[in-house]
Amino acid sequence: MPYDESVPPTPRRRPLLAAALLAAVCLSAAGCGADGAGGGAQTLPGSSGSAAASPSAPPSTSTPVPEKTSASPTPSAKPSKSAPGRVSGPLSGKTVVIDPGHNPNNHLHTREINRQVDIGTTHKECDTTGTSTNSGYAEARFTLDVSHRLRTLLQDQGAKVVLTYDNDRPYGPCVDERARIGNDAKADAVVSVHADGSAVGNRGFHVIVPAPVRGGAADTSEIVEPSRDLGTRIAGLFVRDTGSAPSNYVGGNTGLDIRKDLGGLNLSTVPKVFIECGNMRDPKDAALLTSASWRQKAAQGIADGISSYLMG
Repeated sequence: MPYDESVPPTPRRRPLLAAALLAAVCLSAAGCGADGAGGGAQTLPGSSGSAAASPSAPPSTSTPVPEKTSASPTPSAKPSKSAPGRVSGPLSGKTVVIDPGHNPNNHLHTREINRQVDIGTTHKECDTTGTSTNSGYAEARFTLDVSHRLRTLLQDQGAKVVLTYDNDRPYGPCVDERARIGNDAKADAVVSVHADGSAVGNRGFHVIVPAPVRGGAADTSEIVEPSRDLGTRIAGLFVRDTGSAPSNYVGGNTGLDIRKDLGGLNLSTVPKVFIECGNMRDPKDAALLTSASWRQKAAQGIADGISSYLMG
């Protein structure tokens, strides 16, 4: 599947399930506000705990990057160093790894990114080029921009943040290396940032969580439940902060999708999810994804979900 400025998000049909997503993360929370009320819809599992809103940060500029399939080492196999939390805060002592999907230069290194790597249950390409809007705004640029914004929000809460790469390598990293960076950091949470490339009319975001997988180096048995909790919290708070609804084409309007074919999830030994923030090929979603103000809201939604998960 694909992962694949200036228009505020238009309020859309907010299915009862979208409200339920937010209600799920607000069940025991103080301060979710009126948006936390969820009608009569059924809430998703793994959603107890309080949602702590992160302080907003000014939009940061950035050069983008993409990813989302399989993995293996690439040149310069070190993660991009990010300073530990610059301030004391509620996330002090926590480590978060942000994985900006793809790399803007992957298309110049097709031989390298097409190399097959072992993801435990099978072999897949090292990485992919990602998708883009019809006007040419690359997913890789989107993911790096949102990742920079997200890093600032988390550091402002005291977290140590590591990026899997920061536009500092010619291609990749491969998906297995992306997983390894999170594992080696002993991350408390890992989020891989993406945008989808589906058909026109397919709208909304979804969070991909790992399925139970065991084979070769892959064993997700210890991370399935915490990853689902992390994913549920991100989904609920993404609804609140962006006004976007869960995907109308993946996940049955729950905002969650369970996958067993992604190396970045299969090889992870720490809680990890992917988020597809919207569909770059749909004009309405593309208007949001290309908006700097909306990207800040997207980063805030992800940061709030991570904070809610880490603070329990």
